[in-house]
Amino acid sequence: MVAAALVLVSLAFATRANASVQIELDTGWQFRTDPQEVGETTGWIHALPPATRRVDLPHTWNIGVDHDFLGVGWYFLDFEGPAIPLQGHAILHFGATFYSAKIWLNGVAVGAHEGGYTSYEFDVTRHLRTRNLLAVRIDNRPGAATIPGLANRGESDAWYDWWPYGGIVRDVGLRVTGPAWIERQAIRTTLEGDAATVTDRVFLRGSATATHAGTVRVSVLDEHDIEVAKASRPFVPGDKGTQVSVELRWQHPELWSLDRPYLYRVRAQVVTAQSDVAEESAETFGVRTVEIRDRHLLLNGQRVRLTGMTRHEDSPAEGLAETRGTMLRDYNEMKALHTTLTRPVHYPQNPFVLDYADRNGILLIPEIPVWHFSEAQLADPKVQALARRQMREMIEEDGNHPSIFAWSVANESATATPEGIAYFRMMRDWIRKLDPDRYVSFADDKLPAVVRAEQSAANDADFLMMNEYYGSWHGPAAELPAALDHVDATFPQKMVIISEFGYAGIFSHSPAKADQARIRILQEQFPILAARDWIAGAILWCYQDYKSRRNLWPGQTEGYVEHGLVDENRQRKPSYEVWKGLSAPAHVDLAWTFAGSGNSSLAGFTARVLPNAIDRLPAVPLHKVHLDWNLLDGKGESLQSGKQYFESLEQTIEIREILSTGIQGAADRLVVRLLDSRGDVIDQELLPRPNLPRP
Repeated sequence: MVAAALVLVSLAFATRANASVQIELDTGWQFRTDPQEVGETTGWIHALPPATRRVDLPHTWNIGVDHDFLGVGWYFLDFEGPAIPLQGHAILHFGATFYSAKIWLNGVAVGAHEGGYTSYEFDVTRHLRTRNLLAVRIDNRPGAATIPGLANRGESDAWYDWWPYGGIVRDVGLRVTGPAWIERQAIRTTLEGDAATVTDRVFLRGSATATHAGTVRVSVLDEHDIEVAKASRPFVPGDKGTQVSVELRWQHPELWSLDRPYLYRVRAQVVTAQSDVAEESAETFGVRTVEIRDRHLLLNGQRVRLTGMTRHEDSPAEGLAETRGTMLRDYNEMKALHTTLTRPVHYPQNPFVLDYADRNGILLIPEIPVWHFSEAQLADPKVQALARRQMREMIEEDGNHPSIFAWSVANESATATPEGIAYFRMMRDWIRKLDPDRYVSFADDKLPAVVRAEQSAANDADFLMMNEYYGSWHGPAAELPAALDHVDATFPQKMVIISEFGYAGIFSHSPAKADQARIRILQEQFPILAARDWIAGAILWCYQDYKSRRNLWPGQTEGYVEHGLVDENRQRKPSYEVWKGLSAPAHVDLAWTFAGSGNSSLAGFTARVLPNAIDRLPAVPLHKVHLDWNLLDGKGESLQSGKQYFESLEQTIEIREILSTGIQGAADRLVVRLLDSRGDVIDQELLPRPNLPRP
């Protein structure tokens, strides 16, 4: 009876000897909650329990009937085991499980993991059979020593600010390898003059009985798959792991930048003594320099000032278990809103987000979810150990992405205390061992309250991240200039990024009034931030409204925080277009030109294209920009159009166009668009026909 309820998953794989094969395990799962926590003691690890329901991955149980369930949930998968080559291995991979997980295969415990946003894996070779039952127990309850956890700087029962979506929230797969396999690559790049050097550390494992030597062959490939550098090193596999470091160098590299995010690929191959390729791994990377110099941010030696927004991994239909389509839609919208910088939120991101940032020119400051922790929590050895592990997992998984320029270790926690300072220094030193090339900081909402720099961990950060909500939580909007000037005087050597600003709906009487207040905050504060030379970027909180138990309208115990430019269903608010205009890196000014006596008839128009100077926010390089224009009649039909291309837009350019003979009288309006290299609209202007007599 139980066997009849199981969904059978047939797994096909290639039969080439020693080749790694990736097998997806995302379909055909069974799920049920376990509110009484009886699963382990009543045999669920050996056989499917009653009352399960079929689900596919990624999945969270906190959508629908179990939307507010906190506790234990179980996932089960019955599948056919693949054949494993001689001395080969089977590696079970989880993209992420929120929050803590225990895993059994055929009744045998194969591992456990705590932390909801990073991947992990186990070697399950010894436990695989022809038929297999995989059982996963997940607990999404927070505690004082979980990350994220019950934390509001001393309030033991305070929730963090986003929803605890329990479940297997990213993909699961099985990897079948030969005797030796590549666990990961760690790529570091340096640029000296017109030459790039890449150091690739290849981490390998092998069977204890695999004593034959092999070679690691590494190649750098450009975007056309042309090899630009190669090297090889011998290795001897071992079950405790082997690290092979290979250095490659080539001339005239293409640089990764915001508007030309060029990506290379490192291909690492394990080659046997018989010259067979037994294993292959490929990682993309970019060649770029990011510097903080004289309180300014420089990308590839050129100063930039950036804007963007945060985004929770959250939607009504998917929660944290997001599909590729949801992420792609949101990030395409964010990129169209001129995003070049984001944190992107309080926790490690789905790999898709990082790949998108790499390919679309967005700088990132990823963060672990140490949110509103008290001094006692930051001093807790368990919290510290967990924070170090979550940071290590994030860096090992994400560290090859050129879009990442810094790491953040906390948000709005007790970092202006002795234990908070000690926590930051510990994390900073830990990160520098793992990734010495990137900057380290944290998001702080108390910087204006710091009297002396040494009283805060901000004094030890590579740059400051300041959360400011003047006009709501932090006091009257009029106090922002003085608060910024105090931070400037207290930390005169530190570059600042405004890591959060915006307006929460609970400070108004309705969502409509809240968005009007949000618009005022944006319009008033943008020039205030831009006027301070040492502010290198400003990040809006946030793109969309997100589910929470905090910061809700009166009377709500759960709902969506009204904080975004779009609501939870991605419907745009008026503030959407306001932000789009404010954060545009260039603008177009239009004017008609006239002919005839007394300027009585239309002759044409002028368009002045004005890229933002460095005293504006944002200020970024602009290449491969298009200006197109369309003259329309009263019915919206085109009378005349044109397009102009700019390889580089570095200073104001003026364009003059003459209207064709005979159409001046029919002209009703002129529409001009400035487009970036992706085809997104930087600015769009409409010029109505002037009040002239028609012929």
